[in-house]
Amino acid sequence: MDGLPTPRRYLAILAISCGTALAVIDASVVTVAVPTLAHDLGVHASTAVLVVTVYQLVLVMTLLPFSALGTRIGLRRLYQYGQLAFLVATVLCFFTTNLPFLLLVRAIQALGAAAALSVSSALIRSTYPARQLGRGLGINNIVVSSATALAPTLGGLVLSVASWPWIFAAAAPLALLSLLLGRRALPEPQPRDQPYDVRAAVLCALTFGVIISGLESAVHGGSPLIAAAIVAAGALIAVVFVRRELESKIPILPVDLLMRPVVGLSALGGLLVFIASMTFMLSLPFRLQQHYGFAPGEVGAMITPWPLAILLIGPSAGMLSDRFPAGILGGIGMAFAAAGLLSLAFLPAHLSHVDLVWRMALAGAGFGLFIAPNARMIIHAAPHERAASAGGLISTTRLTGQTLGATLLAALLSVGVGTGPVPALLAAGLAVLAGICSVARLRAPP
Repeated sequence: MDGLPTPRRYLAILAISCGTALAVIDASVVTVAVPTLAHDLGVHASTAVLVVTVYQLVLVMTLLPFSALGTRIGLRRLYQYGQLAFLVATVLCFFTTNLPFLLLVRAIQALGAAAALSVSSALIRSTYPARQLGRGLGINNIVVSSATALAPTLGGLVLSVASWPWIFAAAAPLALLSLLLGRRALPEPQPRDQPYDVRAAVLCALTFGVIISGLESAVHGGSPLIAAAIVAAGALIAVVFVRRELESKIPILPVDLLMRPVVGLSALGGLLVFIASMTFMLSLPFRLQQHYGFAPGEVGAMITPWPLAILLIGPSAGMLSDRFPAGILGGIGMAFAAAGLLSLAFLPAHLSHVDLVWRMALAGAGFGLFIAPNARMIIHAAPHERAASAGGLISTTRLTGQTLGATLLAALLSVGVGTGPVPALLAAGLAVLAGICSVARLRAPP
């Protein structure tokens, strides 16, 4: 059947949306609690940041191995196992008395979120009719954007009335709802009798984990020689891993898909987009507060037009991608994004709210026009039996780009150029490259 019948389809969409929102909120909601955690657990603020870093790192390391596992045991089964793991870890949060145990709990939560995210795009493909796939991915993009915008506010509200362990339980109702709805509404699990390459899964996790750890060490004051050695070790592991995957019939790293020009260009464009957006968005609060003297509360309101524009454009972009080539939509989107970022690089000396709002909205609209069509292109280009790998590739690209963007900004801050126009200029350049990748897909063989 082409997608699920209604009304089951609507219940499945709600179950997937709850799981997606759960992972996004849990990744971001803790950021407002870092100072409180540092105080209550008696650790330095920079050490408490590990609560955020560990979560992101585990996600990046395990998304692709989980997507391969989902293909083997069934998408719905793995998706719901992820929800259960998250709930168990949430209960453990209330027994936390020290930072090491909290980091272990956060790693378990990240494993649960990774299990769900790794197969969510494949579940969307099985839930919607093929003609509505772009619409489905656009709605999923709305959920991601909304959850990202909601998380800091939710975290602040929870801390104002409860102790910090409740921060980690804030998204637990979403896990429960997703479990209850998904048990009958999500597409039936279709496990495949194929071996699971444990060695490749370990190499995949080590590739991402070691390289990112080395980059983080370099930009956070670690020894340059040690950081370079860690990155070199990660690169060596990556070479071994990729060679192994090229010989595999069912690779964990979807090299078979990446070798298709359409998918390879889409993945590269997506990576560039998320590096650009994270680099700029993390730099903007520093610039607004240090150079223009805005209060933190004002900064939050002035940043809102960016995610709001993505929220408004996302559904339309998804539906348009069902009718028009993603290469054209992505190229137009990146043209808007580059124009908006260039205007943000050259802000007036006396900045008003209006001056910033229209620039942020223009750039955000450009990114919104790119993201959903790009995801649809990757999912649609993959064979149905490789949908989980394609979905894992989308999530891994997003998280890797965000992690590299944060690392890039840390490097810019360390050399003293992270609070001025440089991050916006770099982001504009990356947007242009992403636009070139998008347009190049028009001539790529199907």
